[in-house]
This record gives sequence, structure tokens and C-alpha cells, in this order.
Amino acid sequence: MRVLLILNFFACICFANTLQANTITKVNSVEISKKKAVVLAKETTDGTTLKITEKINFYTVRILKSDGHIVDLKINKKTGEVKKD
Repeated sequence: MRVLLILNFFACICFANTLQANTITKVNSVEISKKKAVVLAKETTDGTTLKITEKINFYTVRILKSDGHIVDLKINKKTGEVKKD
């Protein structure tokens, strides 16, 4: 009887660890959408969005500022980090 209880206990622990590992993988694999990338870019630089280009790891958002300058911002798809190009 004790052996069955111990085996059942270990099976539950293994199953719980597997579920936790799958959940962490799914959370890390979520990418930022194009709309969210534009919102993040506009938080950094005010202006009119001209174009958004999608690459493998980032989006490039082109913004026309009110003074006439054009700014390209790179938004990391996984982290949401914004960098000026």
C-alpha cells in the first residue's frame, strides 16, 4: 500500500512539472502584434505612422514627426523594446 502511495506521489509531481514547463514555454513564445508595435512606437515619438515593416525578430515603424522629420523605430517582437534606427 505504501509503495502505491509513493509511486502515485511521484507521478503527480512529474505531471505537475510537465504542465509548468509547458506553460512557461507558451508564455515566452507570445509575440507583440503590429498594432501593439505602433502603440509602443507612438509612446516614444509623436507623429503620424507612415509604414510598418515586419522582419523576423522586430518591426520597423516609420513615423512622420510634426517638424517634417521621418524617424524609423525598431520594436523587438518578443520584448517590446523600442530602438531608434
